[in-house]
Amino acid sequence: MLFPPLTRPRGPLRTLLTRLHPYRIPLTLLLLALLTEVYLHNSYYTIHHPARDLDVPFYTSCQEPDLSPSAPREAAAIVMLARNHEVEKALRTVISIETHFNRWFHYPIVFLNDEDWDPEFVSTMNETVSGGAKFEVIPKEEWGFPANINQDRAREAINRQGQQGVLYGGLESYHHMCRFYSGKFYTLKALREYKWYWRIEPDVEFYCALTYDPFVEMAKHEKVYGFTVALPKEPATCPGLFRAVADWKEEQDYRTTELWKAMVSPSWLPWPIRKMMSGLGHRDGRGDGWNLCHYWSNFEIASLDFFRSNAYQDLFERLDERGGFYEERVSTLTPFFRLGKNLMLIMRKQWGDAPVHSLALAMLLDSHKVHHFEDIGYRHDWYFQCPANAPGGQLLQSEVLGGPAFEVREEREDGIGCRCECDGSRTRNHASYCLNRLTQPNKSKRLGTLGWVRSWWA
Repeated sequence: MLFPPLTRPRGPLRTLLTRLHPYRIPLTLLLLALLTEVYLHNSYYTIHHPARDLDVPFYTSCQEPDLSPSAPREAAAIVMLARNHEVEKALRTVISIETHFNRWFHYPIVFLNDEDWDPEFVSTMNETVSGGAKFEVIPKEEWGFPANINQDRAREAINRQGQQGVLYGGLESYHHMCRFYSGKFYTLKALREYKWYWRIEPDVEFYCALTYDPFVEMAKHEKVYGFTVALPKEPATCPGLFRAVADWKEEQDYRTTELWKAMVSPSWLPWPIRKMMSGLGHRDGRGDGWNLCHYWSNFEIASLDFFRSNAYQDLFERLDERGGFYEERVSTLTPFFRLGKNLMLIMRKQWGDAPVHSLALAMLLDSHKVHHFEDIGYRHDWYFQCPANAPGGQLLQSEVLGGPAFEVREEREDGIGCRCECDGSRTRNHASYCLNRLTQPNKSKRLGTLGWVRSWWA
């Protein structure tokens, strides 16, 4: 025979399959076991939907404010952290909240500063606030580096963050503020007489009339925390925060709440590969991720008692001990990889108060304790929320709601706002994914797959 018969060439894949053929049954069983394990693991994080909505607007139209001396009021204050040079921005906020809310309810506004107050700031606010203004200087021990931190190394980390372009990362005062609002704020002597606070910022606008008392409604409905905007966190700023909080949750043996499930993006990798991913940023000890969603803390109406509780303050002390508000040291490599003598990569980032609040709330509260103030029109910086006006509920003839003329926009069938001045045809200018995700445990209806995809852009 001059030429051998032609044969089909054997490729690498065909060769591998041939060699594995005798083991096809055990391999199939192993694959099914892995798929079952992944399915059960993800099922654990399935959010259970209630039979009815657990969080609805307190009111869906204008109300006649109760101005009688016997009207119920809460031990509450509006609180603003400001600097002397921000007097014009602070004044715009105060005028806005007085016009749209406080001229009927007269809650005090507590102004906080880490420096002595300028007489011009004090006199300007005293002339504007209807419920009385208080001007407090934050004690030095509450605004600064914690005792256990190396200040030279912390300042070096802050300078590096500025050089790396981390948003506000190069400002020492910003790090102090994040630490202050994460824990020390709630134990201030100046706030001891209050049970509720409404956090506002300089250069904020309110678009709608708030004709009911949110503090009274929060207490009546047993709410703990109220927000307007929910956003994803910038990933580079706090890669180790979720791991720190999740580890604390495990140590304290806290149950997994529906809100915690809403914060988690469970991994679709099987164990033990999933476990190997735990060394990456925004992962817990099991290798599951945080979806980065959080409540934007620039607007908060919340219970001071919750944040003063032992559970929350213990968590804050743990985070404070780790120094993550100034310099985060987090492993971004799995334990199975080494880089020379270094077992971890040092991340020069900072933890913000908004994700700290959000993860703590998700860990410690049932979902119905958190309220979305979707009827409040609000803007800070670029982000805004703008509800449409409720049909037939604007009380345009009300003498109590008279005073400054509102440029009331048209009413819409699904509107819930009261005398909103903004265009309610666009209720927000940011993606709604995080808002939908964090309110999902309170919703009786699920958002379809197409809806979830659209929520990233809508």
